[in-house]
Amino acid sequence: MPLLLRHSPRNRYSAIVPEAPPPPTGSSPVANAATSHHALTSAVRSTALMTLASRLFGLVRDVLIGRIFGDSALNSAFQFAFAIPNMFRRLFGEGALSAAFIPQYTQSHKFDPAQANQLASLTMIVLAAVTAVITIVVELVLFAILIFGDHSPDRRLLIELVMTMLPFMPLICMVAILAGMLQVHGRFAAAASGPLVLNAFIIAIGLYSISTGWRADARIAFALGIATVLSAATQLWWFNRLLRSHVTWTRDCAPARQRARAMFGKFVPVAIGLGTLQLNTFLDNTIATFPIWFDTEAKGIPFPLDEKSNAILALTSRLYQFPLGVFGIAVASAAFPLLARHADEPGKFTETLRRGLRLSLFIGLPASLGLILVRHDLTAVLFGSGENSFTERGLERSAAVLLGFAPGVWAYSLNHVFTRAFYAKGNTRTPMMISIAAMLFNIALNLTLIWKLKEAGMAWATSTAAILQCVVLATLARRHLCPTTIFDRETTRAFGRIVLASLFMALCVWGAQMWIPMPFHNPWVSQFASLACATIVGMVVFVTLCRVFGIRELRWLLSRMPD
Repeated sequence: MPLLLRHSPRNRYSAIVPEAPPPPTGSSPVANAATSHHALTSAVRSTALMTLASRLFGLVRDVLIGRIFGDSALNSAFQFAFAIPNMFRRLFGEGALSAAFIPQYTQSHKFDPAQANQLASLTMIVLAAVTAVITIVVELVLFAILIFGDHSPDRRLLIELVMTMLPFMPLICMVAILAGMLQVHGRFAAAASGPLVLNAFIIAIGLYSISTGWRADARIAFALGIATVLSAATQLWWFNRLLRSHVTWTRDCAPARQRARAMFGKFVPVAIGLGTLQLNTFLDNTIATFPIWFDTEAKGIPFPLDEKSNAILALTSRLYQFPLGVFGIAVASAAFPLLARHADEPGKFTETLRRGLRLSLFIGLPASLGLILVRHDLTAVLFGSGENSFTERGLERSAAVLLGFAPGVWAYSLNHVFTRAFYAKGNTRTPMMISIAAMLFNIALNLTLIWKLKEAGMAWATSTAAILQCVVLATLARRHLCPTTIFDRETTRAFGRIVLASLFMALCVWGAQMWIPMPFHNPWVSQFASLACATIVGMVVFVTLCRVFGIRELRWLLSRMPD
């Protein structure tokens, strides 16, 4: 691994987070808090802007895939094969591995930069070795299943696609460590740029396939799988170059072994605690692919889902993940290094947590209500035109799935902040136990609701489990995180103002949908105009209400000065 053997730092002592310079001696606690708050909102802005770009590209990617494959069995197989590396990207790149690594690396860099270099080098070496072995073993097992088993064409294609995309896993795990290091060194926008590379590769292949008239067959699916793996290799090279001024890779890692053991010891509970949504999504994809794995229709097995279910579920899930990924995870990712730094400063820790929760609700609740209201127009505009697009029945099923996912967007966002706050305090057990309970609850609801609601039942199960998880985390937060209440009078009032503004915005959007005519003969154009109108009305009303109600969260995100 050449990246572990060189690079001399030009500035090893760069700031851990993008905070303003420390206030002069004698400055007030209010000034200190303002500096910390400014660091959080500045990091949220930079992370969210880069993530917005990557998510917009991701939306284009999903629309292209939907237009190429439609709501077909081939799309279901591709979506399941893509779900495996995508789960690792979200779990590691946006979650567990970074969450376990960042506190240890932050503390090492704070007190001993040389040990931070050793910890980073040792982590990369161990991670590369372990994930490579896992990948090889799984590839051999799948190869044996493929050779010695009797498979239908759809199942054979699914297994081959999984084998093609599996090498993405070790590469993206190493990328996750580099992204975490970039965050600690204040490079939040750069750390969030990884998905942009992934989406660019897939979009390029998708556009090429459309321009050359490729049919929607296995060739495109395999080409997209290879592009996914190449994108991870590109991210690894790019992030390594960005870190040249901050880190020196070394083979002498012995002094960092104790910190590395502590980090890897926390990884499994962190993965379970922080990866609940990702694991639940993967379980949903697995259940939805059951008709392909076992060919239920041919064998006469009674099952409420069909071979199209996973394509509909997977592509629709990207729509609620858009606001969550752009803003919800951006807030949590930006807050985490600050929470880790202030873990031994109760006042600053509590204030950072409060602001993180307020920003998450400010973004998440309007997104939940907005997605509920525009679900029919949104799914029709994105997936409803083109030769291989969703059928009319497929669009109805997609809108029903989005209706199930949307109510939980605000809860998904708050869960990320709560869970990272626990980890910043070194408590991995509490969120892990809550997450295990939430996953078991989600599975039970999945297997119950699909018989009545089909794939939409899995969406309702995921959002219900997330809301329950949020309530439990909030209840336990005071006992385990803060000596004083997190939800003080100011925070409670802020939550109330956000709820009122969101509800009034939803009422105005509903009124616009009901009473503003769309006089277009083309159904797609009419639905696009309706979606644009609802979006504009919602944004204008919500921003206006922020000023009327004195909601400060918008000013926090837009202002470059401490508030």
